[in-house]
Amino acid sequence: MNNSAHQLQLRVYWEDTDASGVVYHANYLKWAERGRTEWLRALGGEQQRWIVEAGIAFTVAEMTVRYRRPARLDDRVLIKTELGVQRRASLIFEQRILHADSGELLAQMSVKAGCVDVKTFRPRPLPEWFFSQNGG
Repeated sequence: MNNSAHQLQLRVYWEDTDASGVVYHANYLKWAERGRTEWLRALGGEQQRWIVEAGIAFTVAEMTVRYRRPARLDDRVLIKTELGVQRRASLIFEQRILHADSGELLAQMSVKAGCVDVKTFRPRPLPEWFFSQNGG
């Protein structure tokens, strides 16, 4: 599996903020999801094809988040996603959300995504072609 970092830049919109004018904590999780999706896509991963043709999908099994500093309306944020650990039926992603202009760390997370059978949602080993397709 290729361990190259992926970067995704987003802007904070009004809808992302809470009553105090800072980004609502759950939005960091949505941004991280986008980062993992784009990481897979950058490696040639078309998740809808995997669901239909291979009968596999990824689901979040565990997540730890540490919020460091708030993002605010109109900020640009950078989501950095890297593969931390590759296991037989799961991937552990290390993600950082940074202020795009200052580089200040806003949040960091470790996310375990399990490979599951789309019909049963039971763990399923990642197929061999997944590793070779993605450089591993």
